[in-house]
Amino acid sequence: MTLLQVKNLATYFYTPTGVVRAVDGISYDLEAGETMGLVGESGSGKSVSALSIMRLIADPPGRIVAGEIIFQGKDLLKLGAEEMRRIRGREISMIFQEPSTFLNPVLTIGRQITEAMELHLGLSRLASRRRAVELLEKVGIADAESRLSDYPHQFSGGQRQRVMIAAALSCRPKLLLADEPTTALDVTIQAQILELIKQLSREFGTSVILITHNLGIVARYADRVTVMYGGEIVESAAAQELYRNPRHPYTCGLLESVPRLDRQVDSELRTIEGHPPDLKGAKQGCTFRPRCSWAVRRCAVERPLLEEIAVDHASACWESERVGRLATATELAERQS
Repeated sequence: MTLLQVKNLATYFYTPTGVVRAVDGISYDLEAGETMGLVGESGSGKSVSALSIMRLIADPPGRIVAGEIIFQGKDLLKLGAEEMRRIRGREISMIFQEPSTFLNPVLTIGRQITEAMELHLGLSRLASRRRAVELLEKVGIADAESRLSDYPHQFSGGQRQRVMIAAALSCRPKLLLADEPTTALDVTIQAQILELIKQLSREFGTSVILITHNLGIVARYADRVTVMYGGEIVESAAAQELYRNPRHPYTCGLLESVPRLDRQVDSELRTIEGHPPDLKGAKQGCTFRPRCSWAVRRCAVERPLLEEIAVDHASACWESERVGRLATATELAERQS
């Protein structure tokens, strides 16, 4: 069953130097219980797309200028502020990238976790407090009960990240937007948090959009991968299919920049030459063309659309078939060497 449909979503920021097309016409579906990895360089539009779903784009300067966000049959962009507040935190929750922008410095962390459960789930103060202690213990906060009375400044950066994750999971949302949820955590706690999110998904059918730069995390925890570049989706496929058979040059570049155990120790990591695009400029042709070694003349004048190139695999590239052949040949040559 489809839980979320994003259709031609466009979110722009109006600045003194021009219009920044941070998200420029993206579309995708998310099934109930599915985990989708959203990957791409900084500035590709990942976080803005998640904030658009939450209707948390600051206006001014930002504005959702087009599209639909259909959640459980309702277009979130057509809901009133009060109805959206009832959904936000209960049905849809978000783990923000920076804890300091989420936690209120003048409220105890206990109050910040229990408030949503009392409001959305109707729990008593005592019941919500017990649930808060359980959540803090699950995310690795020692002496959880006594720490409910502490304020955010009494926690380290990594601990604040865990508190924020506990708050996001408190109401067992149907959709969880996880924006770099383990950035400030060591690898052991990273694994615990991601397993907790995966367990929530399995137990309650929660769908997850996992925004991350870590392609290793995506390979382990995501069912599907969506790749963004320059505010657009350039490739989307099931995780195993995308890692095995990338069909967009940008996806190939991302995968080639990651260390792999099945390659020789002295093999070089490749980089993507050049810089991310200026999202204020007028778009002509393929956005990735200036950095692409596969580019042909057509790429300069025609903008490739995201189209299905195989079953459940879409790519926005005029040369996707050639990219697939060459990527596969390179992989075989490396394995045989």
